[in-house]
Amino acid sequence: MSELNLILLGPPGSGKGTQGERLQADLELPYYATGNILRAAVREQTELGKQAKEYMDRGDLVPDEVIIGVIAERLGTHEAEDGFILDGFPRTVGQAEALAERMRALGRRITAALLIDVSDEEVIRRLGGRRTCPNGHVFHIEFDPPEKEGVCDVCGEQLIVRDDDKPEVIRHRLEQYREKTEPLVGYYDERGLLERVDGTGSPDDVYESIRALLATLRMEEEA
Repeated sequence: MSELNLILLGPPGSGKGTQGERLQADLELPYYATGNILRAAVREQTELGKQAKEYMDRGDLVPDEVIIGVIAERLGTHEAEDGFILDGFPRTVGQAEALAERMRALGRRITAALLIDVSDEEVIRRLGGRRTCPNGHVFHIEFDPPEKEGVCDVCGEQLIVRDDDKPEVIRHRLEQYREKTEPLVGYYDERGLLERVDGTGSPDDVYESIRALLATLRMEEEA
């Protein structure tokens, strides 16, 4: 496979970040999360980074054209010439269409959009079980419980449920995902680029499924 240009899709709590980082290390490809790209552009004081900073300083959402420009800058660099992994972008069909246009201008295309599929109930179980101390140490009541219930192992502070880990907030985030981002599933499916991965297993199981999927794509291209 000449280059591997991947998009990670999935609801909050699906494990996109975990899988993206593993793919980055294994495939030696750059992993671009939208927030990280924007912060890097601001830090490097690129022209688009300066524009993004103006919006961020005002507390406004960075408009699509600026985000797309910042991402296109990265995709056109030497570090991304063998491929890339995008996480958190595109978020809407409009962004996907703009990305496709930029890719065509670069003479490139998306290899696959990987949907890490988990149910709403599983997302609530994963995110709703997190407990955090004031110093930022994170535990999970099921997957990584503290030695003493409700108390941080590291600093002894009381563990709390953050506002964004409360069930009603998680459900709202899921509603936003269904409304704005889930249409991307249909968009990439119609173009033959969508690949579904069962995200309910362990991180290792999910990763093995992704690796097997990529191996199949590689064989199909070489056939």
